[in-house]
Formats: sequence, C-alpha cells, structure tokens
Amino acid sequence: MNKIIYVEFSEVSDSFEELESTQKTLEKTRILAELFSGSGEDLQEVVLLSTGQPFPSWKNMDLGVSSKTLVKIISRASGRSEDEITRVWKNEGDLGDAAEQMVDNKTQQRLMSKELTVENVVERLQKVAKMEAKGLSQSVDQDKKQSELADLLSSADPVEARYLARIIINNLRLGVAEGTIRDALSEAFFDGENTQEIQRAYDFSNDFSEVSKACRQGLDAVKSIELQLNRPVNSMLAKKVNTIEEGFEEVGRPASVDYKYDGMRAQIHVNDGDIKVFTRRLEDVTKQFPDVVSQVEENIDSDNCILDTEIVGYDPEDGSMIPFQKLSKRIKRKYEIQKLKEQIPVTVRPFDLIYLETPILERPYSERWDNLRDIVSESEDDLKLVDHKKTENPEQVQEMQQRSLSQGHEGIMMKNLDAEYKPGNRVGYMVKLKPVMETLDLAIVGAKWSEGRRSDWLGRLFIGCYDEENGTYQEIGKMATGLTDEQFQEITEKLKPLITEEDGRKVEVRPEVIVEVEYEEIQESPTYSSGYALRFPRMKRFREDKEEADTLERITDLYNNQK
Repeated sequence: MNKIIYVEFSEVSDSFEELESTQKTLEKTRILAELFSGSGEDLQEVVLLSTGQPFPSWKNMDLGVSSKTLVKIISRASGRSEDEITRVWKNEGDLGDAAEQMVDNKTQQRLMSKELTVENVVERLQKVAKMEAKGLSQSVDQDKKQSELADLLSSADPVEARYLARIIINNLRLGVAEGTIRDALSEAFFDGENTQEIQRAYDFSNDFSEVSKACRQGLDAVKSIELQLNRPVNSMLAKKVNTIEEGFEEVGRPASVDYKYDGMRAQIHVNDGDIKVFTRRLEDVTKQFPDVVSQVEENIDSDNCILDTEIVGYDPEDGSMIPFQKLSKRIKRKYEIQKLKEQIPVTVRPFDLIYLETPILERPYSERWDNLRDIVSESEDDLKLVDHKKTENPEQVQEMQQRSLSQGHEGIMMKNLDAEYKPGNRVGYMVKLKPVMETLDLAIVGAKWSEGRRSDWLGRLFIGCYDEENGTYQEIGKMATGLTDEQFQEITEKLKPLITEEDGRKVEVRPEVIVEVEYEEIQESPTYSSGYALRFPRMKRFREDKEEADTLERITDLYNNQK
C-alpha cells in the first residue's frame, strides 16, 4: 500500500533548526508536536529521526560510522579535501556544521536530482545499517557504505546536510530527551493527556516508532502495546539509599534482601525454547554468551519466559568472582568466543521473572519470586538463584551486606514484596545499599589532549552527572591524576570516536563512557554547570554496564546528607 503523504526531509531539518534555537523544554515539545501531527504516514520515521537514530535501539542496528569516517564521507559528497573539512570541524566544533559548510560550497554536482524525503533518507540509512549488521569489514565493503552515505549527503541542501551528518554519528545535539518525545506525542494526538500510557507503551516496546503509530490510531492502540518475547523491556531501576533503615522506609517491612553482584545485568528471553540474551542497554549478546544459553536450557523449566538476571564472571582456577570490567571483554567480542568463554566463565543468577507464558509484571514480587523458584533447577557450578532472604531484621540485613562485600560483590538490594515490576522507573520498589562511602557513576563529557610524551592521549577528564529535568549532562569536576599509561591509552581509544567538538587541546565527547568515581567530599561550586564540585575525584573503573550517570538530584541529596 503506497503512502499518502511523503514528508520532505527539509521539513524535518527546519524543525530541527527551531529545536536547536531554544533551550526551553515546553517550546521543544511544541515544535515536535507540530512536526509529528503533520507527518502523516511518515510519522514513525520522523519520530525516530527526532531521537537522533533511524532505528529502535533494541534492534541493534548501527551505521558503524566514526567521526573520522564521516570526514571521508563528507569529502566524497562535497569534493572538498579531508584536511579542509577537519579544519572547519575544529573551528566550528561540530561535524554537522562542517558538513553544512562543505555542501554549501561543494564542487561536485548532486548525484541525485530529486528532493530528499524522510522515506528515502531512512531507507538509505537502513541499507547501510544492514551492511554493518553483516559484519562487513573489507575495504571494498567499507567503500560501499561510505559511497551510499556520500550519495545521501550529496543530495542534501546545506541545512539538511548538517542534521544528516549528526544522525549518521548518533549525535543530533538538539537537547531532545525521551520524555520530550513522549510529551510531544501526547500534545500531537491527545491534547497533552495520556502521558503515562505513552510512557508505559514505550517502556514495554523500547520503540518510539511503534508507540507513535499507536498514538495516531488512538488511546486503545497505545494501551494495547504489551510486553513481547524477544523484544527487551526497559529494566526496572533501583533507587540508592545510604542506610538500612532508609531502605526499609522505601520498600517496607518485611523486605526481600538480595546480593548486589558486580556483574552484567541481563534480560533472558525464552521463546518456544529459543533463547536470547539482552544487556541492560538492550544489546543482543546471545552469540557472545553460548554458556548462558546452555545454562538456561539445562536449568530453566519453561518454554516461554523472561528472566531478569545478573551474569557474574568467575576465575576458572579458584572460583572467585571477577569484577565486571573483566567480564565486559566478552560483551563486544565477535571472534574467539569459545576461547574467551574458557578464560572468563560465567554463572547466571536469576532474581526476577516478568513473563511466564504471559506477562506477569503486575503480580507482586513475592509471587513472581515463587514462580521463578518453581521453574529453576539450581546447579552448583552454573545457574543458581540470587542469594536471597526475606527479613525485617536490620541486623540480618547488615550481616548479609557484610557477607556480600567480603565475597567481592557490591552490596545488597532491598525489594518491596508486594510491588509490581515497573519498567524503567526508580519508584522505590527496589533499592540498592552500597557501603557508606559510596562512589558515583559519572559520564565523561570532555577531555584534554595531554602534553609531552603523552601528547597522543586524552588525559584530563571532565565528568558530569545527569540532569533529568532537562535531559542534559552537567559538569561536576575533572580528573587529572592517578591514571596509568594503560588507562590513558584505554580512555583515549574509548573517547576518540565520541568526540563532537575540539577547541585547541580541549574536546567535548558524547556522554557514553561511564566511570565509577571516588571522591572525598561534594562542595558547592560556581565553576561547574551542576553547581557542585567533587573534591579530589579519582577514577576507580569503567562502568560499561551503566547507560547513564548518577543524577543531579542524587548529587544534591548526597551533598545535603554529608553536612
């Protein structure tokens, strides 16, 4: 069936320009709502482009284009040299602006004569993503990818090129958070109402294209979006508490008390016996963890279920638990999987069940736990239920916490026995209690190139917390000492593909690298945008299991509590 309305990409880029010109959340919501309401049959694609990526996150589709590769693509599209593009990039601090200038002054003729539509933009990007999904790495295949994207940029006008370039490297820079998309859909189709229903649909689907399609059909369609096997649901998130008593105040008495492992949180789907393993970031890592698949096949007595689990690595020689940072080597590995499986074996520790032949999220946790226990056959060396106790006794909680810490784990979780499972929410149904001198998980938002013998490495790191109200990261300090050469090299390798702006030696980066930070005190400070500064911050480790930093609200609470 042919689409009735073809939205020109210029309409989208014009709206993006408006979004970029304001910092006001309500104004951003209005602009998006107008764009969405006029998008007709192209609504799903327009909504996805507004998130900065043309694919739902859980589908693991990726263009696989770094900033350096984008420079080559812009050169092919505009006929300008890579050196010239790099100079403009450094001066402007944004590859999107560089693409706009190069296309505006390009020396080549357009390779496509027709105007860009949203439909053909998304089709071209999906074509390139499918090439990447096949694992194409030979130079001829990379050349095909670059050629496809160069053709796309070549057909764009300057403003379109700015936003296409940013979408290609997943850095749209519009300050549009998931909540803004949700509220704009509410304004566009329900006069500002039913935001909770839209949020619920997104938490269950992780797919704004599906949610937007349902919004266009009506509230009943939005409410009909349910949890599905082989499509990961947003994990329920835990609040952090500082004391056992605070934990009981949040979750009630008695509470479920579980170990908080230093492992990888994983959602495991069993669909007619077929098993898929997803990370908390919704990445499908089934191929990387064949041992997890085997453990589930052997120890889970259900053909259709969804398990919330922690995958914990251990030393094959003495059985001691290993930190997540070492386990994380298995997540991205596409080759030599068997070798790494033997070097870093894992055990699966289920702690919740959210689907058993049908969604059971709304059942109380105590019932979900009983259901989980019924389908688990524990193995001494492999799959075992999380260490678990039901208690209202603070001394038993303290004892369990100390035992967890002594075994190399992070602490404990406390859970409300009567609560439902709320995807994506920190509603107090589940809290985590770590040691009193708790570290912070913060995003690296910038860095400086070092000098002297380390001049090829990014050294001084600017760290930030997440401001939930504005959907932005706010600086809270910088770290410059205590790092080894190996850490400097690893940090540089992680940050270089994420650079979005350069100003002399200083760079800004997309806030995708999360680090655990130790510090001595939180102080008020006008120097950093958060309003706070960490005294003597130092990096403890990378947190590749984290997808966002601790919040500004949490920083404020810690600051107030330390007085």
